[in-house]
This record gives sequence, C-alpha cells and structure tokens, in this order.
Amino acid sequence: MSEILLNKYYDEQSVFLPENLLREARRQKSKKECSVPVICLLDPDGDLADYLLRHGKATKDECWACYHSVLYTFDVDGVQIGIIPCIVGSSYAVLVAEQLFVSGCKLLISVTSAGIINQPNNTKRFALITDAIRDEGTSYHYLPPDQPSLLPQTLLRQLTPFFKDKGCPFFEASSWTTDAPYRETQSAINIHKQQNIVCVEMEAAALYALATVKEYNIICFAHLTNSMAQSEGDFEKGEEMGSIDTLALVSYLLKTTIVP
Repeated sequence: MSEILLNKYYDEQSVFLPENLLREARRQKSKKECSVPVICLLDPDGDLADYLLRHGKATKDECWACYHSVLYTFDVDGVQIGIIPCIVGSSYAVLVAEQLFVSGCKLLISVTSAGIINQPNNTKRFALITDAIRDEGTSYHYLPPDQPSLLPQTLLRQLTPFFKDKGCPFFEASSWTTDAPYRETQSAINIHKQQNIVCVEMEAAALYALATVKEYNIICFAHLTNSMAQSEGDFEKGEEMGSIDTLALVSYLLKTTIVP
C-alpha cells in the first residue's frame, strides 16, 4: 500500500481541532467571539473579492479569527455573504472550510477557475461539480480510497429541478481535482477525456470529502475559463474578470432551496 494511504484511522477524531485553533487565534488577536455569515464563498482567483473591494461593496469581517486568510462580507439581494479570496488548492481550502463551519457558516460555495477537458455541449460557463476524481492528497485523510468524492446528495436533489430552467447559469459535470497543475500531461488529459470528465481544478474532491465526513453543506462550481494556456488569449473570464457572472450565479443560488 502507498505511504500516503497509511495511518489514517478514519474512525478516530483528530487531536488538533479547528475550534481550538480559533480559540487561541482570538486570544492572541484580541478578537471577540462572534459568528461569520451563514453563507460563505471561497474565491480562489481572488477576482470577485478584488472587484467588490475596488467598488466599496465589501468590508472586512472582524469575527474571522483565522491566521491564514481574510474574510470580507458583501450583500447579494439583501443577503450577507462572506468571501475569502485566494484559497487555492485542496489542503488550504479544507483548512479554511473546517474553520468556517465552526465559526457559524452553514453553506459554503466554492467558485474556481477550471481548465476544460471536454468542451460542454452548451454555452454555460459554470459547471456544478457533482463528483470529482481524487487526484490530490487531502481527501484521503477524510475518506477511504474506495469511496467517491460527491456533491452532498441533499444539495443535488434540491438543485436538480433547476437544471431545466432556461435561466440556470450552470450544468452538471464531473471534475478532475489535482494538486499538481503543472503535471497535467497529455496522456492524463486523454484518459480523463475518455471518462467524460469536463474540467480540471484543485479543490472539489477534498471539499466534498470533508462535506461527506462532517455532513457539511458544500457546493463546488468550476468557472470554465481556459484550455490550460495552450494558446495565447486564454483565461478570459468575462466582464470584470468574471465577477459579474459570479455575482449572477450567487444571486441565482439564493433563489433555490439550498439556502439555509
């Protein structure tokens, strides 16, 4: 058995807990104990947070005690949303997600740029990741290797009726989660293409493993923006680096039944 799969003890609780880390962070930073917004957004590229800050639409959240990141809050259709920029990669995403859920978050949305493996047969730019290939390390600390990494099925059932809505900005897709973006070889891409994988990104498999084990509400979207820079002019995300489209996606989600 590979070394990475040894000594996991899936039924045993961790000694190091996120709530204890945050307790010490609050003490050291002299922060009061209060809750983050119920709905939070991971913004790996940082473009949406940058847009909101430039336009005076976001403010720093003083309840967030994390050592490693900054949480801002902004408003969508009268609902306060928390946003953390530049959370890139499985281990960082899960570290932050663990802390968000013990800080008051009830629904976590991740919207990450993704490379296209199979061009979808529609014009929608957002893929709702329903399952992800576990080609990273973090998920194996949460789920045994024989278990799939899936969008929480309660969320999938709640979202399914909206797939037929002409105004729905996303479609269902399978993703390949890697922790080595510069090892996306042509042979690996070809294999995933044959498996009908739509895109490649860096967080979904681990976030869904966390969601499964802790029964957290986590939903991952891939913003299909590039073909892995194989030609010039790639990585175009749209108006304001995709921020307008992402805000429209969040606004649409607020109209669904997934909102806590």
